[in-house]
Amino acid sequence: MSDDTIRLLTIGRLLRRRRRLLAVLAVVGALIGYGTSALFPPRYTASASVLLPGQWEERELLTQVEIATSSSVVDRAAAALDWRGVSGTELRDRVRAQAADGNIITISGTAETPERAQQLSDRMAQQFVTFAARIAGEGTDADAAAGTQALRQKVRETDRRITELAEAADPGRTVESVQARTELEKLRTALQEAMKKLDDAAPAGSRTGLVVMGPAARPTGEAPPTTPQRVGAGALLFFLLGVVWQLAAARMSRRPDSGGEIAAALGSVLLGTVEVPGEQLAHRHAGRGRARIRRLLGLDTRWHGPVPRTSGGEADRRIRCRRVCARLREELPAAPRRVLAVVPEGDVLGRRAAEQLAAETRSDPLLPAVEVSVSRPLVPDHDTESGALVVLGAGSWTAEELGGIAGACADAGHRVLGAVVAEPVRARPERPAGRPAQPPEQSVAVGGTARGGPA
Repeated sequence: MSDDTIRLLTIGRLLRRRRRLLAVLAVVGALIGYGTSALFPPRYTASASVLLPGQWEERELLTQVEIATSSSVVDRAAAALDWRGVSGTELRDRVRAQAADGNIITISGTAETPERAQQLSDRMAQQFVTFAARIAGEGTDADAAAGTQALRQKVRETDRRITELAEAADPGRTVESVQARTELEKLRTALQEAMKKLDDAAPAGSRTGLVVMGPAARPTGEAPPTTPQRVGAGALLFFLLGVVWQLAAARMSRRPDSGGEIAAALGSVLLGTVEVPGEQLAHRHAGRGRARIRRLLGLDTRWHGPVPRTSGGEADRRIRCRRVCARLREELPAAPRRVLAVVPEGDVLGRRAAEQLAAETRSDPLLPAVEVSVSRPLVPDHDTESGALVVLGAGSWTAEELGGIAGACADAGHRVLGAVVAEPVRARPERPAGRPAQPPEQSVAVGGTARGGPA
């Protein structure tokens, strides 16, 4: 896969060619999501609302929210509920509070059952109101309250005395009387402003009446994440991980996918390509173990390779095989002998291509194909063979693995005569019944002309 930007066409090809693998990964993710639902029992959430009368600033509401979920309130709620094995520390992770519009604080509690969730929310709201009232009560000292009341009384008496003095003064007859009345009115105004500031500085009396707006409603459904949500999230997560995995593997792949790169890795020459029809791969013999699993998941072929071409027919494929055999004879010594066909183990394309080549070389037959393990390659010792022919599918093996096969051939005394690349092709669509078929001779000639040159 090139380093070009990943396009939607690439994603579509991946989804089409790896659909079985991605489907399996999605099922595994769904099962894991369902398993987490079994490990973590469902939870239910109920909410209770508390009204804060009066005028409140935003920062003051945030302070009340912190108080509602403080350890003092949660511990008192835990003691009032008296649930076995449930402490205030555990309840602290199950409750939350938030400020809503209209000076309302919503307190939510989460528990294993709807009944417990309702009880937890109601108890938290009650304890919050009680604790807030206690804080307001502790802030008003009895002596301070009495002093404030006495001060108010003195202010009222002073106000009456000012009125009496203003009425006793000679109204408007002398300059001194006008000045006296003016000064008395200023004193009255100053006293009224002072009392107003005193009232604003003591809001406890107007802000202690927090009200619980009814009991919490009993929840009818699970709190998120629910079991269907976990199953869907697990399936989607594993599906996306599978897509990313395949894209990353294709981007980081260093497997030669062209005939020239494969021949260079083997230290030999490219003799051509052999077409392998898709129907032969569909009816291939089922393998065992890991190889069989790879075939079931569709991992035995590259998803990012080119789209298989349409087959030119049996005659076209035989012409390609004959050309490969002719080039192979050119690489043989003067007295040609049989050639050892080497196929990497698990390479189904290479195996089918080797069988087709063996069928075309009846006069100078190839030996039966020898499958060589790429992890520990071992080739039979040299006997009467003229060399080795490596037959394999493109993009399936790294340069190091191909170099190991070439080294194993050299250790066994075989000279690598060349490489043959197996190419999967699609079957040609069937000809309509009313259309006459071409003569075999013409079909062969066209096939040879259309696909002439090095295969």
